[in-house]
Amino acid sequence: MNLHAIRAIYRFEMSRTFRTLGESLAAPVLTTSLYFIVFGAAIGSRMGDIDGVSYGAFIIPGLIMLSLLNESISNASFGIYMPKWSGTIYELLSAPVSFVEVVAGYVGAAVSKSLMIGVLILITARFFVPYGIEHPLWMLFFLVLTATSFSLFGFLIGLWADDFQKLQVIPLMIITPLTFLGGAFYSIEMLPPFWQTASLFNPVVYLISGMRWSFYGVSDVNVVVSAAMILCFLAACLAAVWWIFRTGWRLRS
Repeated sequence: MNLHAIRAIYRFEMSRTFRTLGESLAAPVLTTSLYFIVFGAAIGSRMGDIDGVSYGAFIIPGLIMLSLLNESISNASFGIYMPKWSGTIYELLSAPVSFVEVVAGYVGAAVSKSLMIGVLILITARFFVPYGIEHPLWMLFFLVLTATSFSLFGFLIGLWADDFQKLQVIPLMIITPLTFLGGAFYSIEMLPPFWQTASLFNPVVYLISGMRWSFYGVSDVNVVVSAAMILCFLAACLAAVWWIFRTGWRLRS
């Protein structure tokens, strides 16, 4: 394992983050704060508790997941797309580093950025609504596994995309709608029976449900099922990355 290569890629990606703190950290936290103001304070004050949890506190796990998914994907996809766009990826591919070290550097940096944002949102939420965390280790598990899985997914998007517009297609057209329809702002038990069943085909439901259970001990889906789903998604992303580097798809053309 070439630790110097991993460190070099990681430090390069992290330095880009600290050069653009406004876009990288402040913007996601500000956007989430607006959600707390509108949904937590304005709307939440007119709503009752959900499963014994105040509405303002109930939406915290969903808002964390909303930011975590989008930031993980965008950070990883942009990080690997830029070398493709500039042509420097050929230098990376010809260097004496394995695909494991390349992925570890880029994805590790994306995971670090996403976790920083997740922690900042947790701190920000404290200014708007009181909340507790019943299962902190499970919360950490879902935070890290979600950030890692979707950073890998973003890495795949960056390899697949051949222009800047395609970097935003999947996050905007698929991930964000799935998050809003995945119980970020409501419990799926509030839906009619047909839509409750339909929601179970939305993979984001399992992520938000697992995160909400780690906070309050309540969930729409069994926490073991939620954990199994994210581990399966992680395995699928790892297999796809391995196949791309093995075949050179979108890397050598």
